[in-house]
Amino acid sequence: MKKIVELKNVSKIYKTGEKEYKALDNIDLSINKGEMVVILGPSGAGKSTLLNLIGGMDIPTSGTIKIDGEDISKYNEEKLSDYRAENIGFIFQFYNILPTLTVLENVDIVKDIVKNPIDSKEAIKDVGLIEHINKFPNQLSGGEQQRVSIARAIAKNPKLLLCDEPTGALDSKTGVDVLKLLREQCDRNNGSNTVIIVTHNNLFEEIADTVIRVKNGKIESVIANENPKKIDEVKW
Repeated sequence: MKKIVELKNVSKIYKTGEKEYKALDNIDLSINKGEMVVILGPSGAGKSTLLNLIGGMDIPTSGTIKIDGEDISKYNEEKLSDYRAENIGFIFQFYNILPTLTVLENVDIVKDIVKNPIDSKEAIKDVGLIEHINKFPNQLSGGEQQRVSIARAIAKNPKLLLCDEPTGALDSKTGVDVLKLLREQCDRNNGSNTVIIVTHNNLFEEIADTVIRVKNGKIESVIANENPKKIDEVKW
């Protein structure tokens, strides 16, 4: 199976004055195309740092990061910006949608960024918000705002969909619906899209193709799940 993510000897060190904090410590990791991957670990383990490096929002202190064969660890800020725009979809726990734009306008933004977006209305319909298409964020619940951010990420049709606690602000039913959408993303583009989810929720490992555990800035384990459960089979 072809690799979409390859990290070799990657470390990330943050400095505060004379103090250093090693968020990631000389890690090696590879992720296959077309999988739903879950990264688990306690707070401060390095999960979000790992996601930020894969997404080109940060650069490693040392080591190489290859995405689909391209070494993004050597990119300058302009090339990283292009990389994020063309290849990455982000879903965060806290929405990041624009308050002065309608639901449709928030999702339509991606048309100016990527070459092959999914139709905005289709993405909005997929997240169950078609009846709210002309509303502004302050007219929506928190869960509905999260679904707008998910529709926007899906509309990019990205190679890599990176999710940081994507269901953390949602009720259990909406969270299940969102996870179904994320699973569906792996089937787009002939099964070549990849979804990576960072979470504290151990139940996610039951639905993942691969489970990565991170602790103290190191990869503790990488386990392939040969029989992932369907999302409805898990007691959330």
